This record gives sequence, structure tokens and C-alpha cells, in this order.
Amino acid sequence: MTRNVKMEEGWKQVLAEEFDKPYFKQLTDYIRSEYAKPGQHVYPPAGQIFASFDASPFADTKVVIIGQDPYHGPGQANGLCFSVNPGIEMPPSLRNIFKEIHDDTGAPIPADGDLSRWARQGVLLLNSSLTVREHSPKSHSCIGWEKLTDAAVKAISEQRDNIVFILWGSDAIRKGANIDRTRHLVLESPHPSPLSAYRGFFGNRHFSKTNEYLIAHGKTPIEW
Repeated sequence: MTRNVKMEEGWKQVLAEEFDKPYFKQLTDYIRSEYAKPGQHVYPPAGQIFASFDASPFADTKVVIIGQDPYHGPGQANGLCFSVNPGIEMPPSLRNIFKEIHDDTGAPIPADGDLSRWARQGVLLLNSSLTVREHSPKSHSCIGWEKLTDAAVKAISEQRDNIVFILWGSDAIRKGANIDRTRHLVLESPHPSPLSAYRGFFGNRHFSKTNEYLIAHGKTPIEW
């Protein structure tokens, strides 16, 4: 099973045991059937399901941002949580993220919402569920993706040091329950969605706090 999974080699090695577990076969069989159903759209495109791992290799990851599941509108999801490709209108949560970055660090709000530039600097943009049906949020939660992404978070927590985990909203905060907080920095706040951004996301200063921690541990800060 493992050799058939197309994923960045470092991540493939640390997650190898997961690929051989019964849940992963059931998950992949189900996902294949979902993508194959006539008239049904599933996001992101099948070739981008593991894009977050490919974009931020295991050995290079120094920041982890955890999302819920991919955007469920046409053309939005690209496999990186909160990110959209150039030319796609920024969703409200992403606009709020950039507003907080601007207020926190002074960085200008970019022209597009492509966060691959963060991933290239070692930011893992990981959704808890890696796929979703069109216009149906959380439609692929509780089918096995959470086990795989929990294993990814656990691997970073156990095998790396001085990583920054950024958890926005109750779902992401729950996913961080097993992070070793003696070895890593965990930043938590409400979600950047319009429903909750004013309850504590705005003003959380997670972006400057992340860079302060990275610099203090001899790592290059992120150009947000």
C-alpha cells in the first residue's frame, strides 16, 4: 500500500504505518468512489489531496497551521488550508487572516490568496479532512482523514523540536490536544471566520509571536 501513495518522501516515511492500516484502505476506496460519482464534485482536485505535505516537506516544516476541511466552492480548494490559487476571490476567513497580519506586522495585504509562498518557507497548511464534497462542509469528516492528520501532527510533535502550532477555532484546538507543549509553541485563538474573528482572532498577534519564537530558536522567520 505504502509504495502506491504519492507524497513527499519525508512525510511518506513518517506516515508509512498509517498507509498499511485497515482504515486507510477503507478511506482510499471511499474517496475514489466519491470522485468517480457522476455529477458529483469533490475538492480539491484529486492530484492535490496531499499538496500540503508536498509543499512543506517534513524535514523543512517549522510552523503548522491547522484548518477544518477544504473550501467547498468551485475552483477554491488547492490542497493547502485557507489558500486559494491566484485569480480566485479570497474567502472571508482568508481576508481576515491578511488583515490580522497587516495589523500585527505591518506587511501589506497581498493581491492574491495563494499561500504556497508560506509553504515554501516551511509552513504546513494542513486541513483535518483532506477532501470535501461541493457545497457540503464537513462532508468527508469522520471517514478516516482525521486519523491520518492526527498521525501527522503527532509525528511532528514527537520527532521535531521547536515547532510553532497555530490553532484557530475549536476543531483545530482539539486536534492539538496531544502536542508536547514542553517542546513546541502552541498558539490558540478563535477562528478567523466572520462569525468569530472579532471574538479574539483579531489582535491575537500569532504572526509576530511565531517569528519571535523562530528567531529565538535559531530559525528563519516567515515572510507573511
